[in-house]
Amino acid sequence: MLVAIKKEVIDEERASLERLQIAVAELFKAVSDALQVERESAEERIRRASVMLRIDLAEAMPGVRVAAPLTRAVPSKARGGLAPWQIRRVTTYIETNLGVAITTKQLALLARLSSFHFCRAFRDSFGESPRGYLRRRRVERAQGMMLTTNASLGEIAVDCGFTDQAHLSNLFRRIVGESPGVWRRARATAPA
Repeated sequence: MLVAIKKEVIDEERASLERLQIAVAELFKAVSDALQVERESAEERIRRASVMLRIDLAEAMPGVRVAAPLTRAVPSKARGGLAPWQIRRVTTYIETNLGVAITTKQLALLARLSSFHFCRAFRDSFGESPRGYLRRRRVERAQGMMLTTNASLGEIAVDCGFTDQAHLSNLFRRIVGESPGVWRRARATAPA
């Protein structure tokens, strides 16, 4: 009788541990997906947690790439880029001011860096220039507005910080690969 109770308790504990491991693996995936800005730091913490919990990341999260193993003592590339507070400050400013002219000098002042150093650090952090990032974000905002409003392309262009509809069309075609009108019509919902 006592052996049966112990076996039942052990089975329950094992099942609880398995559920906990599955839940933690899902949290790992969510954190990994969410933290694109500080990806290396997030991946390192995920690896440490997986070692502590004895979770095989390849099995728990198939298809999710987690960088080099824990044993790497010194990063192979010197770290550069913007500090987390600078990234937050700059991206928040960009997101709230997409509809107006934004200069690299303004962004550099927000990050408390020279324009030259800011451009280099921004590229290290985001993989593209500040101007390229700003253009891409404006096109993405225009895409969102095309799907959620009935505003004309000219109005959307001005609201997203483009000089006119032609400016929007040129950049949109370069980034997305098709004109804004074609893109919008292809994704328009059928009238109810």
